[in-house]
Formats: sequence, C-alpha cells, structure tokens
Amino acid sequence: MPKISSLADLRQLRDQAQRDIKTRLDTGTTITVGMGTCGIAAGARETMRAILDELTKREIDAHVTTVGCIGMCVKEPLVDIEQAGQARVTYGNITADKVPELIEQHLVQGKIVNQWVVGRLDK
Repeated sequence: MPKISSLADLRQLRDQAQRDIKTRLDTGTTITVGMGTCGIAAGARETMRAILDELTKREIDAHVTTVGCIGMCVKEPLVDIEQAGQARVTYGNITADKVPELIEQHLVQGKIVNQWVVGRLDK
C-alpha cells in the first residue's frame, strides 16, 4: 500500500475502499459468523472452519467474516448469508455438522433452509 502523504491521498483511498465494498455487496456473497464468547462456547470456531473447508471443497467464492455477540446467545452459533440483491438470512444453531447442508441448500440450490432461520433482512 502506498504511503499516504496528503488529504487527497486519504480521500482517494477512502473512495477506492467504498467502490470495492459496493462491488462486493452488489456482486458477491458474504457469510458472517458470530464469534462473541457465547458463539465460541457454542462451537462457532468449528462452524467457521467447516464453512471455509466446504467453500474450498466446492470452489465457491464468498467473503467470510466475523462479528462479535449479536445478542441471540441461545441461538449460537449464528451464521448470516447475504447474496447480491437478496435478503440477508440469519441462521441459528449452525454447528459444523450442519454446514454442508447449509452450503448445498442456500448457496448451491438457492433455497433458504427455513427450519434454521432466525431472522431475515430484506433488501
């Protein structure tokens, strides 16, 4: 990354970052795993590893990220899936053993796994 030596450089970097984020949101898939202490205690690390392994195995390109506690500790591990132009879906109690089915149903077949849904946020 080039050295920032002026306010103009900083603004240019900010503008590029905003364009990159917009492109990612408009064209891609983002998977977010709740990794607060409640999530980790419920198995979120294993869930995250399983997601990364399954995406690699299936050669699916997705941005995987983490957040802290969302406040639904009883539903941990929580996993959000957001695809371009579609509703953000939050799944609850997603243990590592459920990940292959979640990836198959939601990402490959485009079907929401309704029995695991704890929330949706429409576009």
